[in-house]
Amino acid sequence: MHTRRVTWAVATGFAVLAAGLYSPAAPAAETRGDGPTVIERRVIGYSVRDRPIRAYRLGERDARWTVVAIGAMHGDERKSNRPLEHLRDHQPVSGVNLWVVPILNPDGWHRGIRKNARGVDLNRNFPVKWRDLDGPYESGPRPKSEPETRAIMRFLGNVRPDRMISLHQPLFKVDAKSSKNPRFSRRVARNMRIPIGNVDCGGVCHGTMTQWFNKRTRGASITVELAAHPSEHYVTKVGPNGLLRAVYGER
Repeated sequence: MHTRRVTWAVATGFAVLAAGLYSPAAPAAETRGDGPTVIERRVIGYSVRDRPIRAYRLGERDARWTVVAIGAMHGDERKSNRPLEHLRDHQPVSGVNLWVVPILNPDGWHRGIRKNARGVDLNRNFPVKWRDLDGPYESGPRPKSEPETRAIMRFLGNVRPDRMISLHQPLFKVDAKSSKNPRFSRRVARNMRIPIGNVDCGGVCHGTMTQWFNKRTRGASITVELAAHPSEHYVTKVGPNGLLRAVYGER
């Protein structure tokens, strides 16, 4: 039997701390995903350490809009997955064909670190405007060198969403610096109650997923930065409900 199944069985034995903080004694892993809200689930790829990357389909297959929302690209952004897991685990969704990928970087999430298991910042590893970066924004030896990057690129190419939302922390703004669809950016900001702003990354916004998606696909993607310490009310009510309204969904 493939070792990936064994690795996942071990990984799922751990739980996220209630406060959403990392503890070396209790590594975190995604849970649930088996409720009536989910109409399809896929393993879209595997991490460097053979942990599965899981996507969940909510809503209606034949809805006008197909949307993908992604969290935990950086494993130390501990609340970026929570609105997506709440959408996945609670009332059924209607009005939109919505895929959620709560944890894109399961190795980084498991260890509570920004990068993946090879020390690469996944949001600098995409093949548009890629540069050879070192240090905290290590971009990898080449574009799309990481299995997590390739997995989400394949998945997005297969699903072909009209809109994509990438959830991050902690800057508390909807990035509008290079918005492909300003109206969509404003709608997300208004419904998720997050101000519009510009995320310049200190001059190292190269090879990001949003840059790649906006350049290479017909759809429009935005980066949404949650606050550093969003409240439980925000990640279980305001955030998920606002995201859903922004993409014309309801529950």
